[in-house]
Amino acid sequence: MAQDVQQAIRPDAKLVIRNIGLVLSGDIARPILDADAIVAVGGRIAAIGKTADLDLDGADTEIDANGTVVAPGLIDSHVHPVAGDWTPRQSQLNWIDSTLHGGVTTMISAGEVHTPGRPRDVAGVKAMAIYAQRIFSNFRPSGVKVMAGAPVIEPGMVEEDFAEMAEQGVRLLGEVGLGGVKDGATGREMVAWARKHGFNSTIHTGGPSIPGSGLIDADVVLEVDPDVVGHVNGGHTALPDGEIRCICEGCRRGLELVHNGNERAALYTLRTAKEMNQLERVILGTDGPAGSGVQPLGIVRMVAMLASLGEVPAETAFCFATGNTARMRALDCGLVETGRSADFVFMDKAQHSAGRSFLHSIELGDLPGIGMTVIDGVVRTGRSRNTPPAEKLPAVIGG
Repeated sequence: MAQDVQQAIRPDAKLVIRNIGLVLSGDIARPILDADAIVAVGGRIAAIGKTADLDLDGADTEIDANGTVVAPGLIDSHVHPVAGDWTPRQSQLNWIDSTLHGGVTTMISAGEVHTPGRPRDVAGVKAMAIYAQRIFSNFRPSGVKVMAGAPVIEPGMVEEDFAEMAEQGVRLLGEVGLGGVKDGATGREMVAWARKHGFNSTIHTGGPSIPGSGLIDADVVLEVDPDVVGHVNGGHTALPDGEIRCICEGCRRGLELVHNGNERAALYTLRTAKEMNQLERVILGTDGPAGSGVQPLGIVRMVAMLASLGEVPAETAFCFATGNTARMRALDCGLVETGRSADFVFMDKAQHSAGRSFLHSIELGDLPGIGMTVIDGVVRTGRSRNTPPAEKLPAVIGG
């Protein structure tokens, strides 16, 4: 099993990336940057721009991007981790490491619901949330940042329970509806308590996915008012189009589209967000591990599907998997911006793609070839073992 206990980054450690062919910012308002070099110090982005204008000397690690595309590390907004890099849902090891090879450097738990014997009593719910928050704060599989400790609310919880978890560092609320609370009034009260104490919340949307879950329709979603409408395209079973539109028009919260959902409903949601001129609300997840298995390339597949069939520019689709999620989830990664975490994915057009360029290949529905990932300014992987081979590859040339 790939194991990386979180290690401190030397505050003066300098990473220099040269010869970048294209910089995708993750910012939907400005998705492409006019830059060919990036400098990071102490694991954070210090400068972005043209080679002639930056101090590129004295690097501890130097990467020649070799004309490839550099984007923020991708974020999976919806995963269900359990312990380390193992999932009992599919009895699989190293699923997080494999997903890193799909360009994902940050994952957000929507609840550790596949934990065998998951407790449903209030004390157990709190204990498991604190446990999950602790273990993934101290342990990063292959360096991936797993934001975990996402309790699923149960009847009988009171505001003091959320205050207690917040004091212990818990900042996420798992999918409302996967536990015993399925009505709008109770969910709204508990989500409001959680929000008061600094939690970011999500809700199950659509038909039931696992034993114990149930239908969560538009009325419940709008009454609960979570920060993120989890898998608005169903996980797996989607709501009728009219209810999806009702959700899109009835709130200003995040619209999460997942790989393990209904693809047609995902495209319908995207079109609705486009009509409303609110693409900044669209974020992406896999909703794995689940009955569908593990999806190491789930996020890049969603990007390619939405760009090719949803008719949005590829650079915009990448924002759904990076900056949109970072802002919705209050993360310090997801954007190529000074002060942010130096988390990057290096990509290029897949060999023999019909695309005229990297972006065009994505808009044709092809997956990118991933050549390298970097987390906190540290190189984590080279050429991906999962994506198609890229035309060009970056290389570490110093350090």
